[in-house]
Amino acid sequence: MIDGGFLGYETTLMLDVVVVSLVVVVPLLLLSLVLVHFRKAWALHKRLQIVLGGVLLVAVSLFEIDMRRIGGFWAIAKNDSPGMHMLLWVHLFFAISTVILWAVTLWLAWRRFPSPPKPAAHSRCHRRLGWLSALDVTATSITGLLVYYFGFVYPAG
Repeated sequence: MIDGGFLGYETTLMLDVVVVSLVVVVPLLLLSLVLVHFRKAWALHKRLQIVLGGVLLVAVSLFEIDMRRIGGFWAIAKNDSPGMHMLLWVHLFFAISTVILWAVTLWLAWRRFPSPPKPAAHSRCHRRLGWLSALDVTATSITGLLVYYFGFVYPAG
């Protein structure tokens, strides 16, 4: 059963919520990086990262529950082509690795940075993990938007 999304396509509410969050998260992530790099606003960077991670965790968890409720992605997708299957697998690779990288980055930062946050011995490792996480979440967003577009907006016929 499709309860109807708000973006005007035959999707679910949670699918549309996740798509909007994919559009919003990358600019907010960029803002967080600017705050820490140029403004040295470590505490604000920390709070923004925790909020972003938490909001995405809740949104994706509710989305996963919703997908199981309706019988999975393929129960509602309008495009069942081999290319769509490949695109979904690529998206899932980035989505799963993003969760792992972001969780590791947040956990290590929580354990290894002082409170209030400031540069420390862990900074170099954190910077590398942070950039990998940022690139990964960007790839997740791009591939997720492509899955939505080709699955619901402009399906192959």
